Amino acid sequence: MARGARWVRARAVQGVARGARWVRAVRWYLRELTGEAEYDRYCERHRRHHPLAPIPTRREYQTLRSRHREEHPQSRCC
Repeated sequence: MARGARWVRARAVQGVARGARWVRAVRWYLRELTGEAEYDRYCERHRRHHPLAPIPTRREYQTLRSRHREEHPQSRCC
């Protein structure tokens, strides 16, 4: 393979890697924005601290979270 062709191929691979990195960043941002990652973090923490207890479903988690927010209100400006 000629030197120029190797350079072009290397640049193409870098472009694909850059695109994949961008897609991962957007996916991470959307998961954080929608709260989906919060449930995953809760499951990981639950497994570490309560290994024998069953993990609540996403719906049960949302119910527990809503109940906790209602019982422990935080002051907010709005």
